[in-house]
Amino acid sequence: MTDLSKSEATAPDEAVAGSKDLHLGWALVLISIAQLMVVLDGTITNIALPYIGADLDISGANLTWIVTGYALAFGGLLLLGGRLGDLYGRRRLFMIGLVTFAVASAIGGLAQNEAMLLSSRALQGLGAAMAGPAALALITTTFPAGPARNRAFAVYAAMSGAGAAVGLILGGWLTGLDSVFGLDLSGWRLTFLINVPIGIIAALLAPRFLRESESHPGQLDIPGAITGTLGLLGLVYGLTRAGEEQYGWGDPGTIAALAAGVALLVAFGVIESRVTHPLLPIRIFQNRTRATSFVAMMLAPAAMFAMFYFLSLFIQQVMGYSSLRAGFAFLPFSFGIVTGAALSSNLINRVDPRWLSGVGTLLAATSLFAFSTISVDDAPGRVLEALGNGGTIGGDVNYWASIFPFIVLMSIGMGLTFVPLTLTAVHHLRTEDSGIGSGVLNTMQQVGGALGLALLGTVALSAVNSRTDEVAGPLAQGLGDQANAAIPGTDMTFLDAAVFQSTFTDGATAAFLVGSIMMLAASLVIFTQLRVKHDELATDGPEGAPVHVG
Repeated sequence: MTDLSKSEATAPDEAVAGSKDLHLGWALVLISIAQLMVVLDGTITNIALPYIGADLDISGANLTWIVTGYALAFGGLLLLGGRLGDLYGRRRLFMIGLVTFAVASAIGGLAQNEAMLLSSRALQGLGAAMAGPAALALITTTFPAGPARNRAFAVYAAMSGAGAAVGLILGGWLTGLDSVFGLDLSGWRLTFLINVPIGIIAALLAPRFLRESESHPGQLDIPGAITGTLGLLGLVYGLTRAGEEQYGWGDPGTIAALAAGVALLVAFGVIESRVTHPLLPIRIFQNRTRATSFVAMMLAPAAMFAMFYFLSLFIQQVMGYSSLRAGFAFLPFSFGIVTGAALSSNLINRVDPRWLSGVGTLLAATSLFAFSTISVDDAPGRVLEALGNGGTIGGDVNYWASIFPFIVLMSIGMGLTFVPLTLTAVHHLRTEDSGIGSGVLNTMQQVGGALGLALLGTVALSAVNSRTDEVAGPLAQGLGDQANAAIPGTDMTFLDAAVFQSTFTDGATAAFLVGSIMMLAASLVIFTQLRVKHDELATDGPEGAPVHVG
């Protein structure tokens, strides 16, 4: 009788526990979908750019703004988005961000001209800047410290890392479609429209599975918001412009943007040290563990995003892969980062974060160094032969031997890196600072990505230019009268194509080598400065509160 009574008494408790697990599971699904949508939108349109340009009559120079406009709004508004979540409710900002993103995607998918499309991309960036920090902060405040939060961060990190690869694959597939459900719809429009139902449904389900945070209206630091947002916009714009071949680091517009960005951020720092309710509390950076995590999370994505950029170009333009095939060439990255994140999530309960993330960055550095050793037979005779046969000089590069193993190695390394660094970056933050802490982490990744592309783009361009002087003469002589003839179906001459095929590999491998050095720098920072222990990550509460390790 006693056993029966005890069983009846515990049954409701088990039901509540099961309901709570289900609640947390759906909360993680919503947050992960939002994060995946925000990240993959940075690359999903890349493959569609030529089709968009042809349909809407957008020049090649302005096409880059389809990518840059999104990155600029996203990176520039992240701090503000994170703080607004702290002040007015993170679930509310998460929902507003998702709806904004969905509406902007609908506008982009239905765009009839250049202005409409570029405006939609900026609006998408605004939505992402509100939803992104709120999503990370909601994990921190929804999941209890320990294994549950570690698993949630593993999924979040996997979505963050896999998003770029998924975007390339999805973009390649959707762009190739001519109709959907019998509707005559250009495939590139689907790269936008696919976000609409996902964003709306996720926003509608948020109140059911996510708790609202305490709000603190009336405490927004307006001067800080203006100087911080404009400073980040200037910095991201300047770095992005520096990475574009037609501008570079010496361009007056680039220098002016970077100078204005730095000046505004200095003013922002002065303001934040004096106001009562700062947009970015200085205390967030005063913890060495947190500051180390921010620095490492700026260096690692800088090298990783540059890898995506240069390797995707190499696979398509030197190895001759189609857009869709190139997208699938990155599919192993998605599986690898999920594997690395899962492994990291399980080990973080027993291994200190610096060993996991330090080893992860070393694996990534090894991968980038391996990419820097790729070589093709770019002798003028080989190039001319390849062009004459309608082929590419990279046709002799074996994907399975030279590309696949190191994509897998890179992805596992990033999975091992992102989970511990995300945990340490937001651990022991005050509850009221969770949103802005998440905003800083996201900002470091965005600024790091822009800085990495700008820096490595300069490295690649320098290598290409030095190689061009060496091969242009022999190639022009070998091509003879055909040198200035246009290749059918393109606006490139045979000489242009020959020079590009001969020189791009040198530029890409130089960028990979510098990227591996950047990743080694991240390892050095992690191993020397990240001292937090794994058992500390199982505790909750702000820094300075009593810590009880069971």
